[in-house]
Amino acid sequence: MRFERALIFCLLLPLAGCITTRTDSNSLSKNLPPTSKADQALEAAKAHTALGQTYMANGDLQGALEKLTMALKYDPNYAPAHTVIAVLYEKINNLPEAEVHYRKAVELEPAKGDPNNNLGVFLCHTGKVAESNQYFRRAVADPFYQTPDVALTNAGVCQLRANDVPGAEASFRDAIARNPNNAEALFQLANTLYINNDAFRARAFIQRFDALGNPTPAALKLGHDIESRLGNQEAAQTYSTRLQSQFPDSEQAHALNPTARQ
Repeated sequence: MRFERALIFCLLLPLAGCITTRTDSNSLSKNLPPTSKADQALEAAKAHTALGQTYMANGDLQGALEKLTMALKYDPNYAPAHTVIAVLYEKINNLPEAEVHYRKAVELEPAKGDPNNNLGVFLCHTGKVAESNQYFRRAVADPFYQTPDVALTNAGVCQLRANDVPGAEASFRDAIARNPNNAEALFQLANTLYINNDAFRARAFIQRFDALGNPTPAALKLGHDIESRLGNQEAAQTYSTRLQSQFPDSEQAHALNPTARQ
């Protein structure tokens, strides 16, 4: 199972989905030199956070930590800096510090979708499944959150970890209703239905996933298993052939055999 994190922040990296701004009087005023110490501190925090994110992307974790620590010295209430440093601490397996900063980001921006989704993912990863759900729901409740389907998909994955299959199915269906092309939600719902012995309905969702044109070893293996359970050996073989051809070194390709998951 895999989680999706929200984009951290539109800083120096060319991340997909970043928010663009219009050139109007408000945006022009924001580009003027800072006029107060608070403005200067905020601009310094933004700059160091951007550098920290860039260093982290380039694998310089020590440099990233130094820049992010400096960002928070300039402005301890700059929420994106807390989010980025939380990701860094999680990457180096300092989970207590990561949790402190994920929670601080939510404290600073309690109604925003991104920090709530990120904290929910972290809590689920660290075994705090029951607590995580409230943060996914807060993320979805943000009317300005651009990807509520991501938070719903993450909630569903977490619910599966808690063996709440009906709840997970509902979350995945809600995610797909909001974004019919959410590949992860389509795959997870197909897998959930398959696990729940509903191969017929699972087939519809794995076919929708396949139609998006971005196959994965797990999805091709699931397609094979669904068709095998339904007794359609020709379709199962087609999935198997694609898996062996496109992902010959994958765990799924090595594991596939005529009795797999039947």
